[in-house]
Amino acid sequence: MSLLDTVDHAAATPDHELPYGELGLKDDEFERICTILGRRPTACELAMYSVMWSEHCSYKSSKTHLRQFGVKTTDAMREKLLVGIGENAGVVDIGDGWAVTFKVESHNHPSYIEPHQGAATGVGGIVRDILAMGARPVAVMDSLRFGALDHPDTARVVPGVVAGVGGYGNCLGLPNVGGEVIFDPVYQGNPLVNALCVGTMRHEDIHLANATGEGNLVVLFGSRTGGDGIGGVSVLASETFDEGGPSKRPAVQVGDPFAEKLLIECCLELFHAGVVAGIQDLGGAGLSCATSELASAGDGGMAVRLDTVPLRDSSLRPEEVLMSESQERMMAVVEPQHLDAFMAITGKWEVEATVIGEVTGTGRLQITWHGETVVDVPPRTVAHEGPVYVRPWARPADMDVLQADPAEALPRPTTGEELRGQVLQLAGSANLCSRAWITDQYDRYVLGNTAMAMPDDAGVVRVDEESGLGVAVSLDANGRFAHLDPRVGAQLALAESYRNVATAGAVPLAVTDCLNFGSPEDPGVMWQFSEAVTGLADACVELGVPVTGGNVSFYNQTGHEPIHPTPVVGVLGVLDDVARRTPSGWALPGQQIFLLGTTREELSGSEWAWEVHGHLGGLPPVVDLEHEKVLASVLVNASRDGLIDAAHDLSEGGLSQALVEGCLRRGVGARVWLGELCERDGIDVATALFSESAGRVVVAVPREEEVRFTDMCTARGIAHLRIGVTDGVEADGEEAVLDVSADAPLFTVPLSELRAVHTRTLPEVFGS
Repeated sequence: MSLLDTVDHAAATPDHELPYGELGLKDDEFERICTILGRRPTACELAMYSVMWSEHCSYKSSKTHLRQFGVKTTDAMREKLLVGIGENAGVVDIGDGWAVTFKVESHNHPSYIEPHQGAATGVGGIVRDILAMGARPVAVMDSLRFGALDHPDTARVVPGVVAGVGGYGNCLGLPNVGGEVIFDPVYQGNPLVNALCVGTMRHEDIHLANATGEGNLVVLFGSRTGGDGIGGVSVLASETFDEGGPSKRPAVQVGDPFAEKLLIECCLELFHAGVVAGIQDLGGAGLSCATSELASAGDGGMAVRLDTVPLRDSSLRPEEVLMSESQERMMAVVEPQHLDAFMAITGKWEVEATVIGEVTGTGRLQITWHGETVVDVPPRTVAHEGPVYVRPWARPADMDVLQADPAEALPRPTTGEELRGQVLQLAGSANLCSRAWITDQYDRYVLGNTAMAMPDDAGVVRVDEESGLGVAVSLDANGRFAHLDPRVGAQLALAESYRNVATAGAVPLAVTDCLNFGSPEDPGVMWQFSEAVTGLADACVELGVPVTGGNVSFYNQTGHEPIHPTPVVGVLGVLDDVARRTPSGWALPGQQIFLLGTTREELSGSEWAWEVHGHLGGLPPVVDLEHEKVLASVLVNASRDGLIDAAHDLSEGGLSQALVEGCLRRGVGARVWLGELCERDGIDVATALFSESAGRVVVAVPREEEVRFTDMCTARGIAHLRIGVTDGVEADGEEAVLDVSADAPLFTVPLSELRAVHTRTLPEVFGS
């Protein structure tokens, strides 16, 4: 459009055609915008509504289901909740005047198109969400899912994503303390990159973002606005990929972690100096989001002079400036008397800052371009009152066939030689092999407050250096379980994350989630989503942990093939003293290995079924949330009382993988006997090794604490059984082994052989 499309011009040209369909708006949505404004929108208004009403920004297909999280949150669950759903991130009270904020978000589609920048800017965006709450970011985690390990395109995507996650976080000086990496053909054309950040603050430092106080100034600061990321994630994440890739190809944002590091320190000093009324990050939808959300959350309106926005590209049209998702930008509301102090601080950190507008009493968001009004809208209609759909949902017709094909019917190994071979096969498989090739590219200990990190079950970070107060965080999901039963699958993801935090010795406090699904326009996908959200909300009530916030990512599919429903669940717990945290691998010989929980014949959806037989069908394991609560209390109290030296949850790969990882963590072998377990639980040896029954943990107990520990388990009604003893230390020069027997010897594997199998898989694919 050669002429500037002003509000007056829009009113005078009602029949002028606008490309709303190309921007993702439906006919009825465009008509609704015209009704709200009483005229057609200008090009700039259309840009704002299109990105803010996109699926990624508006949650228009998920809102009706997500309300369950708020409705089902009880007063008891709110006891530690300082800030809940609806803000940049949730905040929980961890005691002694300290608060922690954490959140997980997706950057899936951009990471497929530009793996390095897509992943890097995903980390940058979630860090700024935490920063906007007034918190200092202290750690990051990530949940990554890729296509088949041997697929040619996986070799393109994985190194770029890993370099993006590691490079951005490392440059920010934030430790990456955990997460997960999964390979599965279902994610081939649509990898999942979910990033989590944790931040800490004192209670009095919590800040909420809104534009209040008529006459207060609106200041944009950070990097200049460019053409990268115009419509970026907001458009990309709101449609599926066709077989040839996305039909809309906006430029993926380009990140500069060094600029973000300056922005972090600058923001924290601005908060500390008390010179800002509120700060909002510019993430998805850029200026469209920041201006409309700040104005909508405030008590007045906002006037913005868009032509004063500092640009990297002077050729950008005003609608492009509004849609750009250029990174490392923040927006602040500043009282006029604090402006000089604000500018002095941004100048000190060499962060460019520009006053671009002010808070008004009009109740409207009005934006000008060189004196001409190009936007005049009620801000709530842009930011908070977009369309809400109750999408039709229906249980897919093939669910009965899928669930009627259980892995329990598959042939199982019976001889010691067969069992040994499959233990090694799983240990070196794509999803269970060592992640060191990936995690060694991340700095896990920068800042000096990491008390525990991958490959332990949870990341542990010290918050208060004097008392040792800290937090543990875990991030988990199982798309195969959720595919077999979305409701149970979501609950199993929560239970695993909850259990991982407890194995570290932390009391679980709160939940964040990233719900990754296919197209909401598919009734089968919406059924999966509805089931998963309901299951997760109900489970949170039973466990007593509130959802503090998170993200929904729809349209994760290529053509008509959606990904498995993948609800990624993060749980945060608190430790009174991180010195008492419990690692996942045994460190000393002569300790008693106990299995807590009961093993059932539950092989469907397991890594054994997939890796050995290429099979997916049946029903996922049963979830018993009351048992999970009691088990967590045993683990936390045993950790506090020094009754256990190691604890490792049983999940993917079952007992077999837990024993492998327990031995390899510190090079200490184990002698394990399964006869009594098989007799007690009525199972065969293969089931004992490969079942993925939930609610189970292996622990290493010092011999002198065995009586106290078993008394605690008995008193709380937790099934427990001594199944082995730690034995042999590689560091002492001896040949440590994993030795497994039942009623008779079954097999022995030297740890050197286990380690070789476990560690070679990823380097062989991606290079050393």
